Formats: sequence, C-alpha cells, structure tokens
Amino acid sequence: MAIGSGLGAQLSIGAETTYGTYVAPGKHLEFTKESLVLKKTTAQSAGIAAGRLLPLSSRRVVTQREANGSVDLEVTNKGMGLLLQALMGTTVTPVQQGAGPAYLQTHTLADTAGKSLVIQKGVPLTTGAVSDKTFLGCKVTSAEFSCESGGMLTASFEFDCKDCDETQTLVVASYAAQSPFHFVQMGLKTGPFGTEVARDGIRKVSVKFERPQAVDRFYAGQAGLKKEPISNDQVKITGSLEMDYVDTILDDLHTSDAATALVWEFIGPNIASTFFETFRIKLPAIRIDEAPPTVEGFEVVKPTISFTGLYDGTNQPAIEYISTDITL
Repeated sequence: MAIGSGLGAQLSIGAETTYGTYVAPGKHLEFTKESLVLKKTTAQSAGIAAGRLLPLSSRRVVTQREANGSVDLEVTNKGMGLLLQALMGTTVTPVQQGAGPAYLQTHTLADTAGKSLVIQKGVPLTTGAVSDKTFLGCKVTSAEFSCESGGMLTASFEFDCKDCDETQTLVVASYAAQSPFHFVQMGLKTGPFGTEVARDGIRKVSVKFERPQAVDRFYAGQAGLKKEPISNDQVKITGSLEMDYVDTILDDLHTSDAATALVWEFIGPNIASTFFETFRIKLPAIRIDEAPPTVEGFEVVKPTISFTGLYDGTNQPAIEYISTDITL
C-alpha cells in the first residue's frame, strides 16, 4: 500500500508508436506537481413533455472526451529525453561521446507530428490504494524552463491529450539516481552564432517554447475522440533575463533592435574525459523587445529584459542534453 497522500503519487511516461494507443510507460518522473484531467463534453435532451419539470437523466449523453494539463518538474541529469523529443520534434538517438559513458542528445526544432506520449499517473486514496489514470495521445503544446539565483532549473510542460483511460494496470515505479541542474552550474552567452561570449550580472533566465496545434480535430466515426493535433501556427519562442545593470550590451541591442544568438547552459559534473553533464538551449537569433533600466530608489538597477526567439535563416533552435542515458 502507498502513503495516502501526495507522498504516494507517481508519474510515468512512454513514447507512443501510434497516436492515442497505449504502451506501457517505462520512464518514471520525479515531479513537483501536475494538473492532468479528463475533460468531457455533454449534451442534455430538453424535449417538452407535459408536466415534466426536469430534464431526464437517461437522456444526457457524452459527445466528446479529451484531456489536458501540465507537469512541473526539476530538470535532472538523466531521464529528460522523451519530454525534450516531444517538445522539439526531432527523432533523436543519443550519440556516444568518445569511448566513455557520455551520450549527447541534440533536439533540434522540427514538426512534432508523430511525437506523442502516454502519461500514467497514480493518485493515492487516503486508504493507501492508488487510482490509475492513464492519459493517451499526449502532445506537448508548450514548455517553459526557468532558473533563478539560488534555485534549481525547473520546467513546466503543457499537454493536450486524446483521452484518459482508467482500465490500465498501474506500472511499478522505480527511480534511477538523479541530480538536478541548478544555479551554480548556469551560464548565459550572447553574440554571433557559434562565437557567443559569457554575459555578467545575470540573476534569472526563463525561456518558453509554444507549439500551437489544432487540438479540436473531432470527426464523425471517431467515437467522440480527436485525431492527432496538427501544427497550425509558427512556433513561438520567448524569454526573459533578470540582471544587474553591469553593462549596456543587451540594452544597446534593444535600442538598435539588432539580432544576437543566445546560449543558456548548465554544466554539471564530469562524466568522462572532456564530457560533462549538460543541459543547453541554443537560440541562433533573438531580438530584445524590452530592456528598461529604470531607477526606482537607492538599490542597484535591475532591468528585466524580454526577448523573442527567431530563425536566422540557417540554424534552427536546439536543446542539447549530455547524460549517461543510452536511450531516451
């Protein structure tokens, strides 16, 4: 029996072969919170019958089913590959670095067609029994990464799901030893693509990827369930930097509206040779939308810089992840 509170909860994921078709999830996430829920559309008959004061219960029908919600977690040195692949779209196979145990995953921006997950959560009753809710056809619609002074690198993934299945068997969760990326390991660089240099004074960074999709593909003959969402708008990449006003480099880019590449990275312990645990977001072109250095009192000036990620015409945005994971 599990602990009858959130302490006994679990969350597991797996990559689907066919959209909305169950596969046993094999990756078990250590998460901080989630909000995945079933959404149903109902229709109630309202025919007039002499003397009837209430609609008939027997004439209410469920016409559509879907699910959505979010999963928040710390970004760790293992087990992030399936989530990153579902977000970025490229089919990734980890590449061994040198002859040792380090493997590089390069998640380059691409269409997410065919990239869906099964997400199974175990929700404990107060009795210690655990209720299974398995979400099928889970497509990432957005993800935001954030880290501030003194904190962990965190991520929040938003999902649109085809359905919630409560008939599956809850898998037994097991957890590999992991460690989170954090502020001590963080660095931020800007400059020409490929020759970026470190920026000073950075206190907090957030980057958000949005993957707009047609999530309303409910057709006749589909038992009230949707078909796989299709990308229906351009990807949106936005972010913000909180910093002390140590120089005018980013402020000047706001004034000129010139583009710069941005690299936000976390370099952890050495795995082998010259290869280290790494989480890195590479944006080949950003433009600064706001960079207001305002004086609000005696304190150090701390502007918050907002930016938009764009395509430089050659290089796609990417997330690089070096770990000991041989597979996603």
